[in-house]
Amino acid sequence: MIKPKTRWDVGQWTPVQDERAAKLAAALKLPPLVARLLVARGVDEPEAARLFLEAGPEHMHDPYRLKGMEEAVERIRRSTAEGGKIRIYGDYDADGVSATSLLIRLFRRLGYDFDYYIPDRLKEGYGLNRPAIDQAAAAGVRLLLTVDTGMSAVDEVAYARELGMEVVVTDHHEPPEVLPEAHALINPKQPGCPYPFKGLAGAGVAFKLAHALTGEPPLELADVAALGTIADLMPLTGENRILVRCGLAQMRGGSVPGLRALAEKANVNLAAVTAADVAFGMAPRVNASGRLSHADHAVTLLTTERPEEAEEKAALLDGLNRERQKIVDAIVREAEEMWEARCDRARREGETAPPVIVLAGEGWNVGVIGIVASKLLEKHYKPTVILSVDGETGLCKGSARSIDGYDLHAALTSCAELFEHFGGHQAAAGMTLHRDRLAELERRLGEWALRTLTDEDWIPKTRVDLVCALEEASVETIEQLDRLQPFGADNPSPRVLIANVNVADRRTMGKDGKHLKLSLAGGGRLLDAVGFGMGGYAEQLAQGAYVSVIGELAMNEWNGNRRPQLLMKDLRVEQVQLFDLRGEREPLAALRAVLERTAARERSAAVLAATQAWAEAAAGAAQPEQGAENGTLSFYTFESMPAEGICCEELVLLGEPASGERLAAVLERCNGLEAVHAIYRQERASPGRTRRFPGREQFAKVYQLLRRAERLPERGLSERLAAMAGLPADTVEMMLDVLPNWHLSNGAKEAYM
Repeated sequence: MIKPKTRWDVGQWTPVQDERAAKLAAALKLPPLVARLLVARGVDEPEAARLFLEAGPEHMHDPYRLKGMEEAVERIRRSTAEGGKIRIYGDYDADGVSATSLLIRLFRRLGYDFDYYIPDRLKEGYGLNRPAIDQAAAAGVRLLLTVDTGMSAVDEVAYARELGMEVVVTDHHEPPEVLPEAHALINPKQPGCPYPFKGLAGAGVAFKLAHALTGEPPLELADVAALGTIADLMPLTGENRILVRCGLAQMRGGSVPGLRALAEKANVNLAAVTAADVAFGMAPRVNASGRLSHADHAVTLLTTERPEEAEEKAALLDGLNRERQKIVDAIVREAEEMWEARCDRARREGETAPPVIVLAGEGWNVGVIGIVASKLLEKHYKPTVILSVDGETGLCKGSARSIDGYDLHAALTSCAELFEHFGGHQAAAGMTLHRDRLAELERRLGEWALRTLTDEDWIPKTRVDLVCALEEASVETIEQLDRLQPFGADNPSPRVLIANVNVADRRTMGKDGKHLKLSLAGGGRLLDAVGFGMGGYAEQLAQGAYVSVIGELAMNEWNGNRRPQLLMKDLRVEQVQLFDLRGEREPLAALRAVLERTAARERSAAVLAATQAWAEAAAGAAQPEQGAENGTLSFYTFESMPAEGICCEELVLLGEPASGERLAAVLERCNGLEAVHAIYRQERASPGRTRRFPGREQFAKVYQLLRRAERLPERGLSERLAAMAGLPADTVEMMLDVLPNWHLSNGAKEAYM
């Protein structure tokens, strides 16, 4: 038995969904698994599925359906006609940089008189600010055009108007109750906006403005629009799918020097770039510019037409990203030490560790604390707040990340009086408060967690799209799954469950055996499954065990050959596993090896010896420090085992049991048992003694008979199976005592239970 690391959330599947999937598969000639996946994601009509898979630029929405677009276009064109200067005012994150760069490239092509401005993250903070507006007025700017910002800048927009400037706001953030009185507001989320797709990024809104200004989708600008959309974790559904698909195609053409140089520094093959490459390779380097220096470097990279300048800026951003990684690692180490000390203090005071992590450090870089919060959450799976303290003022600026079930915004709202200001949503938030209120913040957020979360909520959850039969994992199916790309927010890479398949082979890969490779068998098929960082499971899996795995189907291409494989994320074994070590020449050496592995995994173990002499030998062979603490290692003979039973996860049989009946009775009295290690040489059967512990091959034969059975008799089950398997009936009866019910088919379960 191996417990999964996470809760597996497998969606319910209904007969109605089966019918819809069959209809889709027939209409679009799709493999059944692909059709089921589309239905599971709410795309359950043939025409909707066709659009999801094939929609192109011709399916983009009319930009003038965005409220405020007509007024914005009229004002920009009037500014150009009158010779007025336009200033693009952007944001310092990858979305804001992409939106700014998109309009710079467009305005250059259209010959507009313009410049741009992005505030310094550390000195000015987010959004419009009065000194920047003063600077614009002094520079003769008549029209201020915001991208990816401005929706909440009520006072700043009014101030700009007082100075004689008009403001056009393009944004995608949630609008506040009071909107700025700008000349035009473009935001698909604003009240009264009829635009049918609400998930545009700031760069996506800028792309729609460019579409309106040019009269057609400017596909040559889709690359930076895709970069911003992916980086800002916008849903890759609806119009964003078209935009990102077109943008990735544009990137693959390699026409933009900055994107070529950026991809090279990120070790991305631009000719085959995917959304994942952008998200994990290219976007972090663009973000590093605004986090540690100034976003101007990233804007220059994305807008320059000179390859040498692009290479220079890409190298700079790559260096900043490496610096960012070092800063993050250093803060994570400090934060981990603080958390350990906080937990130690709680233990000394007889308390449990706080349910919410709240940590603050003086001088921590504000630009990266959100990343630090994400890393601590990933390790500890607790809502996490990380704050940087200003030593002079005592003010703390923080970023928070949450777990499923913990509504971060609601929790912060419940103690709103503690903050100077805060904002965010269920999963992420930002806030400012004084350091004197940190202890109260920890207490209040912890109380909210204890009130609102169940025990189950503290276990990480893995969403599984579908159950997949082993024979469905074919080259054709995986090729068709690629049509669901680009993968990202709201359209993640499909995750499947392959249940109860045999481990035909297992081995470790890579340096120090860090990775795991399994060969899964079932239905006459074999499938390779690879688990990166899962090498420790190799010694926990018994040969021939039945395992359930979740992961992502992928293509393994090597030397011109293409084979399907599963990239594993988690696994479980639900039955008690048998490790058959009866061929070992040195039983006590084998025992020591088992106990070493058990102790390293901090698991409870018991040794059952056939005789007292074996028990004493085992106790002498076991090193005292291995598992001896807290009574986690015990030694018994079959006769001395307590009548009330024992608690152990690992049971070692040292010496052959006297009979199958005795072994079955012992196993029934082991609570929490997950694995049995049989360590002894099996003697030849003597006359009249037929019932002995079965071998691996015999177990496998009975397993297969039960799995194939549609219906088995309630009475005489062991005799029937014995006749089918060619084994003694009492041996099969003992095997049924050990076998868990989950191995049986539905019909056999009903009979056996």
